[in-house]
Amino acid sequence: MELYAQALSYAIPLFLVLIVLEQWIAQQKGLEVNRGMDVISSLSSGMTNTLKNLMGLSVVLISYGWLVDHVALTQVTPSWWVYALAFLGMDFVGYWSHRFDHKINVFWNRHIVHHSSEEFNLSCALRQSISAVVGIYFFLYVPMALIGIPQEVVAIVAPLHLFAQFWYHTRVIDKMGVLEYILVTPSHHRVHHAINPRYLDKNLSQVFIFWDKLFGTFQEELPEDPPVYGVIKPVSTWNPIWINYMHAWALAKDAWRAHSWWDKVRLWWMPTGWRPSDVAEKYPWIFTEDPKNQIKYETALSRPEKVWAWTQLVIHFGLVFHLLIAFAQFEYTQVISYGIFLMVSIMGYTVFMDKSRWAPYAEALKFGLGLALLWGYPTWFGLDLMIPYASSAIMAYLLLSLALAIYFRRKD
Repeated sequence: MELYAQALSYAIPLFLVLIVLEQWIAQQKGLEVNRGMDVISSLSSGMTNTLKNLMGLSVVLISYGWLVDHVALTQVTPSWWVYALAFLGMDFVGYWSHRFDHKINVFWNRHIVHHSSEEFNLSCALRQSISAVVGIYFFLYVPMALIGIPQEVVAIVAPLHLFAQFWYHTRVIDKMGVLEYILVTPSHHRVHHAINPRYLDKNLSQVFIFWDKLFGTFQEELPEDPPVYGVIKPVSTWNPIWINYMHAWALAKDAWRAHSWWDKVRLWWMPTGWRPSDVAEKYPWIFTEDPKNQIKYETALSRPEKVWAWTQLVIHFGLVFHLLIAFAQFEYTQVISYGIFLMVSIMGYTVFMDKSRWAPYAEALKFGLGLALLWGYPTWFGLDLMIPYASSAIMAYLLLSLALAIYFRRKD
């Protein structure tokens, strides 16, 4: 986990530079690829995923190391071709796990946050799940384990494979010639994120596009059918934490309301979007029936409210970055305490962006947690040693954040 934190401490600044560069290129091309609150929501989602991983909130039913130890038919020595084979194997695993997430009702909850943005840009690439806490796709790694690809090779290749999926979330790169036949390109992935009927559940590959062509899920981007982004059942919120669980909550309500016990059980494992007929008739969902007439989610925030939302984002980036660079020095209880506080705080300012009546209550909860942490860790987890009077600044921030949440709510 220390290596993960160290890798992210380098990767995150690079991601931010590329997001700014994308915005500059889009302006030169006359494209509008970013909306302020959507960008904040996407980057906040990335922070929640980072916090989940740092807090170790993932359960692996069967680890890859266990598989190698118990099913390997041979042993191989790490070399360039072993790393290449591991990368290809990771991509095969990625295709099928991605396909299961799209096709099975309950598994869609693990992935919906990534598709929830109604824009397509580099920031939406950072919308990653916090609800996928159980590693359920271990069986897909069996072919790699049979070959005997060492665990240390997979540990190195896995983050490289993940980071390789960032760059193609963009509209500023058109089709890329011969690479369209080999790699997942921005054009391919624009199709994947689209809600146009012909594009749904297509181009599920992660690095190499030939998996889609091999398994029948490929679709070319067509100029006569420009992609429209988002999910068919709009999430209608900026709060990334709620987005992570809203589909599971909807399924739970359907299971409770269904008359048939068979429907209560099977709806979780049916194709994504399936609902018992009696429930669907009585409790209809609101869908985007015609993507071309999509109405994007927006909230009527004043300029001061938008400035405060951006300020909150910057503050939280700083705090998450502090957790990353100081991670090796923290005890596990400190990581958990810091992580929970930041999760609650992110929820607080994103429900504020939604203009929700719950915003002051979320801020009050954050204020209470912050005071408790300042009492337990007077130097704010050692930040005072890096930035003098940082703990005093944290105290001032907690007071200001609560006061502004109450003020803006009453003003509305």
